[in-house]
Amino acid sequence: MLIADAAKEEFHGVGCGNENAVLIGLAPEHFNYECMTAAFRLLLDGAPLIAVHKARYYKRGDGLALGPGAFVTGLEYSAGCKAEVVGKPETAFFHSALQDLGCPPAEAVMIGDDVQDDVCGSMKAGLAGILVKTGKYRPGDENQVELRPSHTAEDFPQAIDFIINNWLQSQ
Repeated sequence: MLIADAAKEEFHGVGCGNENAVLIGLAPEHFNYECMTAAFRLLLDGAPLIAVHKARYYKRGDGLALGPGAFVTGLEYSAGCKAEVVGKPETAFFHSALQDLGCPPAEAVMIGDDVQDDVCGSMKAGLAGILVKTGKYRPGDENQVELRPSHTAEDFPQAIDFIINNWLQSQ
């Protein structure tokens, strides 16, 4: 499991001996040559590659940092396999979350700072997508994707105000 140690608590009770899959998420402390080589060898032996997500980067206190996407893509390339992505930006991820809430995609809005994974991913799943210019947003992100955000807001409160004043008022 190439995931953060804190996330491993979610797998308490799941047998982790005799590894038969590679699970990869955000785990900076595990993205080293030895761990990546061990994962690579499992993949060569036929283990599936499961990615929590393929984010390109994330925001830390000291600035942007490389996300798990580079490591997932590197393992895919090196082992000649394709990862099964179970989180954003996959359509199934958004549909599953909405199904649990009993909400159809056309009535949902995703607000996020990642134009690719949050906004485009949600819009491909049928949701509206609002990009906020906070967190890991970089100026011009909204111009770098095939799907333009439904709206771009300075921050989360402004996004909420936009929803209330423009979308809820019309119902």
